[in-house]
Amino acid sequence: MRTPEALLLIVLAGGLLLACCSRGQAAEGDDAWIGKIRRDHPRLFFNADTWPAVKERALTVCQDHLAKVKEHADGPVAKGEWSIIERPAPRPGSALEVRDYGNQLMSAAFVYLIEKDPAHLARIKDMLQASLDYYHACYAQNQSVNWYAWTRMGWLSAYDWVWNDLTADERREMGASFLKHVDEVLHKPNIQRRNLGGYTTGYYGGDNLEWFTGVVFHREGFDDTKALEFLKGGYDHYQKVLAHRAQMAGDDGGAASPTVGYSFNDYPHAEWEFLYCWQSAIGEDISARWPYIAMLPNYMLWNILPGLLEFGYGDTPHKDNRLARWWPYTHMSQIMHFYGQSHPDLAGTAAYVRGKFPTYYHSVIWSVYPFLMTDLEKAPLPQDPGKLPQARYFENMGQVFMRSGDGDSDTYALFACGGITGQHRHYDALHFTLYRQGFLALDTGTREGNTDNLQNYFAQTVAHNCILIKMPGEPPSPYWNGPVYGQAGGQNKQVGSKIIAFETSPEFSYVAGDATPVYNPEKCSLMIRQFVFMPPDHFVVFDRATSTKAEYAKTWLLHHANEPVLEGQTWRSDQGEGRLFCRTLLPEEAVLEKVGGPGKEFLADGVNYSITAGPAEPIRTGGYQIGKLDYKEVPELMGRWRMEVRPGKPRTEDIFLHLIQVGDQKLERMSEAKAVTAPGRAEVTFVAGERTVTLSFATTGDVSGHIRIAKGEQVLMDRDLTTEVMGQVGLAAVE
Repeated sequence: MRTPEALLLIVLAGGLLLACCSRGQAAEGDDAWIGKIRRDHPRLFFNADTWPAVKERALTVCQDHLAKVKEHADGPVAKGEWSIIERPAPRPGSALEVRDYGNQLMSAAFVYLIEKDPAHLARIKDMLQASLDYYHACYAQNQSVNWYAWTRMGWLSAYDWVWNDLTADERREMGASFLKHVDEVLHKPNIQRRNLGGYTTGYYGGDNLEWFTGVVFHREGFDDTKALEFLKGGYDHYQKVLAHRAQMAGDDGGAASPTVGYSFNDYPHAEWEFLYCWQSAIGEDISARWPYIAMLPNYMLWNILPGLLEFGYGDTPHKDNRLARWWPYTHMSQIMHFYGQSHPDLAGTAAYVRGKFPTYYHSVIWSVYPFLMTDLEKAPLPQDPGKLPQARYFENMGQVFMRSGDGDSDTYALFACGGITGQHRHYDALHFTLYRQGFLALDTGTREGNTDNLQNYFAQTVAHNCILIKMPGEPPSPYWNGPVYGQAGGQNKQVGSKIIAFETSPEFSYVAGDATPVYNPEKCSLMIRQFVFMPPDHFVVFDRATSTKAEYAKTWLLHHANEPVLEGQTWRSDQGEGRLFCRTLLPEEAVLEKVGGPGKEFLADGVNYSITAGPAEPIRTGGYQIGKLDYKEVPELMGRWRMEVRPGKPRTEDIFLHLIQVGDQKLERMSEAKAVTAPGRAEVTFVAGERTVTLSFATTGDVSGHIRIAKGEQVLMDRDLTTEVMGQVGLAAVE
């Protein structure tokens, strides 16, 4: 359990964000920091002053990792490359194939600094030259080197680290050549598969090279004008990256995307690279200026499902919804290293989250990281965050998480609405995912294989638990993988919806979302969802949907892994060890239809977008090395079936009222429920364990509701649902 003092630290950390952002932005016009850059080398990630501690760590605490890095440095070249090009012949006197050796160079140069083996130095020089030849050959053939800048960061690190053992001519020749390459990365037109995503993305593409290249070559006389241009441009871009991510995190914690496959893996590298480089080149630890970084564990806590699974939100492959094991352990270690002294409470939470993941440091990509964490062992011990609230709203991420507890048999829910970024987000406002010993209400489709499923089904509203309004002739909603061939009735904006009410308590949690702004106004004038969780296993979903014309058909969707069993207005579906029951209570004349099964899993606007049809046309013609998927059966978590609920009569104003109950597969039938309507009101009464719950919702006018909970003759609660958004800051642990 956290103390009030500990919670206050978290609140203060969140409150510092705006001040820190302002400080970072103000620094953009202040070039005083440039004069502080060291004149000696190395200056990238460590320097002559910090090297003894880094070396000592490598030889002691991290000796097992050092052995793996040495094995990587001395081992064979990794197979596979991003671009297939016509390679130049090896340089005279070299037998080394021209290709990208960047990752291996980082490992080899680090090992060389420890062992100082002349044979290793000769090989490093050979790899530096061969890699440069490959980089230039790629751009001469209008091909990018890689989607990521990481291999070239490995090249730059190795060059900087062995600087003192290169001749002046070698330094100048290779340095001028790399400067030219970075200039082409940033400015040469018509490069296929170039990643210059900008500050709102992961910032791991070629544009990330700008700052680090400027740091290494500043005042070295190779091309000082170009080096200074890179230095200032890269700095300005990094200020935008950090300020944007601080804005995304707010006072809750978060990341640059609500898709955790990105935010828990590739995205945080940008922060570590900058913090280490600033410290090594300029001599200052500026991590405390950006406390939002240390709030990431809070967001992670709510995304982690039993068995290290995730909800599968956004651009997630949905093969198994397993959280990647590569980087979370490292990222939490970085937070412990950087924030152990300045924000010990947050560092302790990072240690707690780290303990959920297997111990793992990558020995091929960014192999130097563990050696740089010289303050890791000084960080506080893991701190259990204590009892968390039943629900948590991450406003800038546009997600509300709900749970009955944190055990393997508890119920977990994600409700999507609001948020300020469309980064890897779908057309999915008001969607919800439910997990109880299995994925029972799914986010469906897949990005795996880059098939037309990605942009035509997976990213579209039809793949989510939302409501469609079909307007003939409506333009498709575009997505990044290629052309979208039809509009199945979904949303046409990824950002613009809004949470208009939220509250949580031990008795229930409630959220109301307005998705009207993300539907085409020519077809939709109102789209409201009110979502109530009665722990541990009941959900009430109430929707108000108004179309501009009665003939624009509305369809309420609920997606499942396996075929639903339908009986009257009630159905059930199983996945894993879990079971879901759902009952349509309104509209009274609702028409229910099962859609799915082999060849119909991914129907959108009458077309089934198969996942085995091969990559989309832009992927094929763009030279991406992505082959056809070979699945005899669609994986369950990509979704195989859905239930569609439609009003029995065409009208402009419709309401949908559903009761959902989840449990294990011993659950044989769902709770009894009764719905009644009256002018301006819809009401449902159902039994939840020993409680009788009555929920009523306004069907016209302002969004409102009322809840009554009774246990026998005892009334436990009888009040209106909130019309405001409950405030939460930091971990919001319950005392």
